[in-house]
Amino acid sequence: MPQPKSMDVLKIEYPEDIEQMSPHLLGDTDIEEQLAKLLTSVQKGFQDSVERADGIQDYWDIYNCKLNEHQFYSGNSKVFLPLVHNAVNARKTRFTNQIFPQSKRHVEVLTTDGTLPEAVLSVTEHYIAATKLRTQVMPALCVNGDLEGQYSLYVGWKHLKRSIKRRARVPIDPQSGDIHHQDEDAIISETIVDGLPDVEILTDNDLLIHPATSDSIDDALANGGHVSIIRRWSKAKVEALIDDGTLDEDAAQSLLTKMEDVANKINRRNRKKSQVEGQGIQVSGGKEVEVYETWTNLKIKEEKSSSKSTGPKKKRRPTRKLCQVFMRDDGVFLGCRENPYWNGKCPILSVPVVKIGGSFKGESKVRFCADVQYSANDAVNLAFDSAMYSLNPITMTDPEKNPRVASMVLSMAAIWETSPNDTKIVEFPQLWEQGFSIAGQCRDVVMQVMSVSPAAITQTGQKKKPSQAELANEQQVDLLTTADAVTVLEEGILTPLVQWFIDLDYQYRDRDLQIKQYGKMGMQANIQKVEPLQMQERFEFRWLGVEAARNAQQVQQQIAMMNVVRGVPPQFYPGYSLNLGPAIASMIEAGFGPRLAPLTFMPTADQLSMPPMKENELLVEGFDLDTSPLDNDREHLFNHLAALASLQGAEPATAKLRAHMQKHQSQMAQKQQAMSPQQPGLPGSPGGAGGQPGNPSRGRGLPGQPRQGAMPMRNSTGGQAPPGSIPQQQQNVVRSGREMRGNGA
Repeated sequence: MPQPKSMDVLKIEYPEDIEQMSPHLLGDTDIEEQLAKLLTSVQKGFQDSVERADGIQDYWDIYNCKLNEHQFYSGNSKVFLPLVHNAVNARKTRFTNQIFPQSKRHVEVLTTDGTLPEAVLSVTEHYIAATKLRTQVMPALCVNGDLEGQYSLYVGWKHLKRSIKRRARVPIDPQSGDIHHQDEDAIISETIVDGLPDVEILTDNDLLIHPATSDSIDDALANGGHVSIIRRWSKAKVEALIDDGTLDEDAAQSLLTKMEDVANKINRRNRKKSQVEGQGIQVSGGKEVEVYETWTNLKIKEEKSSSKSTGPKKKRRPTRKLCQVFMRDDGVFLGCRENPYWNGKCPILSVPVVKIGGSFKGESKVRFCADVQYSANDAVNLAFDSAMYSLNPITMTDPEKNPRVASMVLSMAAIWETSPNDTKIVEFPQLWEQGFSIAGQCRDVVMQVMSVSPAAITQTGQKKKPSQAELANEQQVDLLTTADAVTVLEEGILTPLVQWFIDLDYQYRDRDLQIKQYGKMGMQANIQKVEPLQMQERFEFRWLGVEAARNAQQVQQQIAMMNVVRGVPPQFYPGYSLNLGPAIASMIEAGFGPRLAPLTFMPTADQLSMPPMKENELLVEGFDLDTSPLDNDREHLFNHLAALASLQGAEPATAKLRAHMQKHQSQMAQKQQAMSPQQPGLPGSPGGAGGQPGNPSRGRGLPGQPRQGAMPMRNSTGGQAPPGSIPQQQQNVVRSGREMRGNGA
């Protein structure tokens, strides 16, 4: 590998402390008294929810296909029939696909002025992809919801530092400040700080909402309650939290010297650790500490100048503020500070899968079919044992009448020297057939309880193929039930989560964000710079997953309706104007996706001419540029030719320039052809035989285009009908039967 001519190293550093931390409030007598009462309430709250935590652990054992003490039958077979496992995975796949539509447009934003903020949408979509909501967060959250009855997330911000090296053509000597020649290279070392939202899935066993009868987290905090979660930290994690100011340095330093085993503290099972061990990975016995992280409103005394006094005399008045508190189970407080987030919200998002009146948390879906799963396991294990007994027949013989028992060997063409009347072979009953039949009935019950359609799980050995009408009915029911369930996720988790992304972006991002945009190479491929949002600008966000699935059939109606509307004369809608541009753009984006839609239907603003000197820079860098209809082709060709001469045949830059110049020449020819008068008699020309496309007064219009006001339908020769439609032959049979009954046949 050739070495660069110059090996100058320039280190670029960014400020490490990019967040202004709130000071901790420990040491105040009033604050510590409130914290002591808070700790007692948190401990009692987790103790009161032990029964729910044990039940959730059993449901996780069912999902992980782990036999436990709930099985009644204890035989030789140890088989777990994955009925609940398959149902939960089917719901996870169905929900995730509907939440994230294929158009890759997940968010709708509304503004006060009615404009579409492309920068805000780009930032939001960037964070959705950066946090991997589609692949990592949402599938696991759906599984947690079905097993625990609750969707819970914790939102934060994290910084990732990495050191990179890059080449520079014109480096600056850090010692002398001299600029080297352009043909010399330098290696620049740079530290990049990447900031993005941190989305953490919370298990229900580690989440406490007090009072438990609250309708929401905001309602619990407003009524003097608290929201608590259990944190499990290693020594390295505690040191990192001390460095960034999350924990009080003086209070947490003593914790580093005595890291206790987690099992000796909070009596709560670590589900994440159990999940890893269930996969065959043994977690090392390192020391870690368990800490309560609690969000509550505390009375804080603020200093305020008296309006009657002119001197420095001040009075103190208590006000309630949302605070973040860290405390151990033994009464050691590790930190207490005001809410570090500027939006003033609690970063915990939690909603029940199914709302139960008078309770914050919901019930697990698995709870109502857990006994059926246990019964199916018992039936299957009994069936397997019966099958093993059936494959090994029992030989009964009388030892007094058959002294040659030892010679009775089960072998091919064996000869038993005994009387047939004294020896009998007994076959065990074929109970395995009844056992598998019972398991099949249990499977149907589990699918019904979990609202899983047969189409969501791969079917084998069906006795009867469902008709097209039955499939359509099943798909319609599946769509409605899925949309109803996913709406809870979108309204309670995803929509507030997107709002959190924008709030965190405004608070923590202090420099331009580089976001990749879809489109043609060149100006649109340049990385768009999005300035930090202004505080006074307010946006309303809404997730569009359910609407995209519900409107899948409406897209076909929109296409037909647009063909009808464009044929209505303007005099029939006075006071209105018809603009089909947004409708066409929406349909093209839904049909072609975000990658091809900008290339297929481009806004006029994206077709503005680019300066030829800017094109030269991008072409030299290796970009493929398209021409714009607004380009001055002659001027562009002149500048490109001069740039081509200065390069003196350097490849591949000259190849890009020549290809781009060829595009300008082709565009010039097309413009000249368009300016020439059209020949009479051609379709679309004045006096032509074809007339204008779709004009009712001139016949059917051009081939391939329907008449205005026509609804596209299947022709008489057949064609593909929409999914779920009743076949034409079946409709004819039903129609004939009705006519016969009407005639008295």
